[in-house]
Amino acid sequence: MAKKVKKSDFIASGQVAVNRRATFDYFEEETFVAGIELKGTEVKSLRLGRASLTDTYGSFDNGELFIENLKIEEYANKGYENHDANRKKKLLLTRREIDKIIGAMAKKGCSLVAKKLFFDAHGRAKLELLLGKGKKLYDKRESIKEREVGRMLKERF
Repeated sequence: MAKKVKKSDFIASGQVAVNRRATFDYFEEETFVAGIELKGTEVKSLRLGRASLTDTYGSFDNGELFIENLKIEEYANKGYENHDANRKKKLLLTRREIDKIIGAMAKKGCSLVAKKLFFDAHGRAKLELLLGKGKKLYDKRESIKEREVGRMLKERF
């Protein structure tokens, strides 16, 4: 039997999931905030905080943008309605933003990665996307070094 869900367990607004590897693995060229086309059980599962942004990436097909590998677990009290946990989800952006992202992704090495999943003040699910180029190993070492120096300075003062 499914666990009973109380109203206090739901997230009304705020952060649901964060991909901390995105800023470590990619140089941030530009960020976008997009809506996501979701089913009802997906929204309920998100409100419980059951989502994972690891290995998510953007793709385009027929002039539309999609996010792939955004894992949203099945809702426990689903009844007859069900959703696939890893299905492609359509991103809701303006035509100008879509064209800009598709043009940048056509260039070699540019990727669209999910950075943060959250609910806005109106209760709508939004996805913060990072458009950037992948870092090499020596760039990642430099990021680690900068982070460690920042920690040392904070401890001193």
